[in-house]
Amino acid sequence: MLAIVGESGSGKSSLLHILGALDRASDGDVYCAQIHLAKLTEDAAADFRNREIGFVWQFHYLLPEFSAQENVAMPLLMRGTGYHKAMDTAGGWLREVGLESRAHHRAGELSGGEQQRVALARALVTGPQILMADEPTGDLDNRTADLVFDLVQRLHREHRLTSLIVTHNLDFARRCDRVLRLHQGKAEEVHPDSLRN
Repeated sequence: MLAIVGESGSGKSSLLHILGALDRASDGDVYCAQIHLAKLTEDAAADFRNREIGFVWQFHYLLPEFSAQENVAMPLLMRGTGYHKAMDTAGGWLREVGLESRAHHRAGELSGGEQQRVALARALVTGPQILMADEPTGDLDNRTADLVFDLVQRLHREHRLTSLIVTHNLDFARRCDRVLRLHQGKAEEVHPDSLRN
């Protein structure tokens, strides 16, 4: 579990977007999961994202007209999984994040913490190896943020993920295995215990 920290504007989100094949680097070679990202076509990049990476953002981006379970199932449906299988798998992931009882509620009927847990289930429903999270607790109150981060840590461990987490929360960064600090265009690995608020 790698935390990416740095001042606003230091390039944390840009780094995540480049590693996730959402943006292309302006220079140099970038490899993620042993794949040379610059050589991917648009379709191959989309396939790479759908197969290898689960994304969680600060804002959940749930589709308001669909239920929590349908939102979680969406990546499977987009890759051609049958409706019933996708919904069953989505239901299992809602159990994983403690929201089985909220499966048929729409996004607007869920609290902020519940919405972010649905977004986390949606990110992992395809069985990716890599979880990329950009300020996943940034819109949540402190108590809810703690619960969501605890959940991210548990899922990271139980599903043997590689997790890259952009965060301004240095308490959360200290709980990660490794920390990468971006500052003035340079990346430096620092020990988690060396971080100060």
